[in-house]
Amino acid sequence: MEAETSAPLPLWIIALAALSPFPVSAAVYAYGPDRLAQDALTVILTWSAIVMSFVGGIRWGLETARPVPRPQRLAASVIGPVVAWLLILARGRWPETWLLCGFLSAFLIQWLFDHTAPDVPARWPRLLTVLTLGAGLSLAIALEQALRL
Repeated sequence: MEAETSAPLPLWIIALAALSPFPVSAAVYAYGPDRLAQDALTVILTWSAIVMSFVGGIRWGLETARPVPRPQRLAASVIGPVVAWLLILARGRWPETWLLCGFLSAFLIQWLFDHTAPDVPARWPRLLTVLTLGAGLSLAIALEQALRL
């Protein structure tokens, strides 16, 4: 789609600001006061679901912009949001470690899917790599803490 591989500065600023709830909530969950741990876990789980849904919406938008949208790509764009929704619904029924592993796995699978996506802007893989790295490291820190509890 586009030959430009670097995103404009405002896009990076907004993307990094949107990424900030991941490390902040992971740090509070893992290293903050015990009284804030459950709220921090709620933030990282719900923000994971929101971001997965947002990225699915971007994928949907990229595909619907094509003259002839590919049904399989449209269908794939809703898998991440559905998985995120199911993980949120499983809270209280499944151990927190499973939920964190589920989101971590979903982000990694989504990253692989996006790196093999045809006809996307050249900057898309780099932006998704930064997002996935930030979310993944944060989820891993929270997972490590949940395994200790």
